Amino acid sequence: MIRVRALRKHYTVHERAPGIAAAVRALFVREKKTVAAVDGIDFDIAPGERVGFLGPNGAGKTTTLKVLSGLLHPTSGEVSVDGFEPKRRQDAFLKRIMLVLGQKQQLLWDLPPSETFELNRAVYDVPRPQYDETLRELTALLELGDLVRKPTRTLSLGERMKCELAAALIHRPNVLFLDEPTIGLDVSMQATVRDFVKRYNERNAATLILTSHYMEDVAYLCPRVIVIDKGRLVHDGSLEDLVTRTRPDKRIVLRFSKPVDAQDLAALVQRGKVVSHDAGHSVLQVHKDAVNAVVGRALSTLPVSDLTVENPPLEEVMSELFARHRGGANGGGANGGGADGGPRDGAGA
Repeated sequence: MIRVRALRKHYTVHERAPGIAAAVRALFVREKKTVAAVDGIDFDIAPGERVGFLGPNGAGKTTTLKVLSGLLHPTSGEVSVDGFEPKRRQDAFLKRIMLVLGQKQQLLWDLPPSETFELNRAVYDVPRPQYDETLRELTALLELGDLVRKPTRTLSLGERMKCELAAALIHRPNVLFLDEPTIGLDVSMQATVRDFVKRYNERNAATLILTSHYMEDVAYLCPRVIVIDKGRLVHDGSLEDLVTRTRPDKRIVLRFSKPVDAQDLAALVQRGKVVSHDAGHSVLQVHKDAVNAVVGRALSTLPVSDLTVENPPLEEVMSELFARHRGGANGGGANGGGADGGPRDGAGA
C-alpha cells in the first residue's frame, strides 16, 4: 500500500547572528544552510497494517507524513501510496487518504460539526446514501450524539477531536495518516480515540500510520513501529523486538504484606538494581535471564503479597534508543530543523 525508497526532503534556510549590524549585513549577504529533514529512508507498509511512526521532536515524522499525503514534494527518492504518486494530488488519490493533524482543525469554528460533514461530503462527492450510512456508523462508534448540532466553539477539546475524526472519515479513506491525534486529551478521551481508530482499521481494512508521543497509543494500536531520528531510519520491526533489543531486562514489581528492609532487596538483586523501594512496595530491574531466579528467591525469602513481571516503560526504551543512535553517530547524523525537521505549513489534506 505504501512504498518509500531513498526519501529525502531538504530545505535551504537562512541564518544570521542577533543584532542590528548582523541584520544590516544580511540585507546584502545572506548565509545559507541546508537542513535535512528526511535523509534517505526506506520502508514498505502492507494494506491494512497499523504502524507506529516514532521519533523525537525534529526527527522528520510530520515532514514524512506530509510527503506521503502530497502536501510536500520530496527532494529526491520514490514514494508511492496505493499506486499513486502523492505529489501529483490526483482526485482519485485524495479520495483514498486522510491526514489528521492533532494540532490543527478543519471544523468551522462558529458552525456545528454537521456543517463540516456536509461540506466534506460535497468536496469528496460522496453519494448521499453512503454518506448517511457512514455518518450513522461514525456517530455510533464515537458516541457523538447531539455534539454534531452544537457550535464547534462550545465543544471541549475531546469533543472536537471526536468530531474531527468523523469529518476526516466521511469519505471512508483506506489510508490514514494520524499525527498526534490524542495530543492534549485526557486519559479517558485518549482511550476512546484509540478504541475508535482500532475498530475503524478492523472494519474497513484501512492502512494506518500513527505518530504519537503517548506510548500508550503506540502499544495499543501498533504491532510494528518505524523509528527515525534526525531524518534517518533507526528501527523498523515489531514493537516487542524493539523493546527486547534495546532493553533486555524486566521490571519485577513486588508488594509486601509487611515492611521489608532495603538491604534485603539489595541482596536479592545480583544482576540488576532496585529502581524504587518503600516499606510495602518495590520495583526491581533485572536481566531477563535472571527473572526466574530473582522471583524464586523473592517468594521464598520475602513476605510477598503480589508480584508482576513487566517490560520496561516504553518511554525509557525510546530514550535509550535515541541516546545510543546519537552516541553512535557521534555528531555525524543529518541536520535537524524546525519542529519536526523542517518548516511546518498550515495546510491539511
